[in-house]
Amino acid sequence: MQTKRTIFPNKWLPYALLAPQLAITLIFFIWPALQAAKSSFEREDPFGFRTTFIWFDNYARLFADPMYLNSLWRTLIFAVLVTVIAMGVSLVLAVAVNRLLRASRIYTTLLVWPYAVAPVVAGILWWFMFNPSIGILSYVLGQLGVSWNHRVNADQAMILIVLAASWKQISYNFLFFVAGLQSVPASLSEAAAIDGAGPLKRFFTIVFPLLSPTTFFLLIVNINYAMFDTFGVIDATTSGGPAQSTNILVYKVYADGFLGLNIGSSSAQSVLLMLIVIVLTVIQFRYVERRVQY
Repeated sequence: MQTKRTIFPNKWLPYALLAPQLAITLIFFIWPALQAAKSSFEREDPFGFRTTFIWFDNYARLFADPMYLNSLWRTLIFAVLVTVIAMGVSLVLAVAVNRLLRASRIYTTLLVWPYAVAPVVAGILWWFMFNPSIGILSYVLGQLGVSWNHRVNADQAMILIVLAASWKQISYNFLFFVAGLQSVPASLSEAAAIDGAGPLKRFFTIVFPLLSPTTFFLLIVNINYAMFDTFGVIDATTSGGPAQSTNILVYKVYADGFLGLNIGSSSAQSVLLMLIVIVLTVIQFRYVERRVQY
């Protein structure tokens, strides 16, 4: 079997084609990351006139700060809930759409639309629906005897940002689960049905194991999403409140750095957040991938 090869007329052409992407990666990703790592070892006044190299003092203060430890715990709860809800609901929707023969494309289009909504817009939508004064969902909950006010109730504020962040990510997961389900051979499920296996048994013994590569990929993507890409949702809904109950790590980096003007501490937090995500990703590839069936 011969492998097709692309031959460029000029040896510099491949590098020229890669240059724009490499430049963007260097300027907007690598360079800011190096600057953050450098600033995490420094103490800088709010106006940037004086900088002092202080080694690991910023990191030591963080681990001695109860507010940072509380933010770390809140981030863990938030990331787990968003990942489980977003992946669980999207898998159920994907299975339901995959059973449809005629209107599957229509339902797929409708379910994908929320992914086009910006995180800030998604946060505002859910903020309006759960607004204690004018929100339709808060009114319905009030009729059911539930007094909803996420401005003063920490648990309700966490529920709000989890719902908003999960809703934003469901469409993305849904697309991949639908693609994965459509790649599962129907003959396997039909053979199991002939042997007397029910729908649930067929799903958990045949379909779901064959979805493990897709599930593993989405697990990593959703954890990264919950850690990094939910700033807009939180800023539009709770702004980290009440009483720091929704002040997860990515929002605390912003609050301490841009609002509190504590650049050194904010940089140290961003470095730790990056290391946490890297460690979680390595653990998933090291242990979870063993259960993936390719």
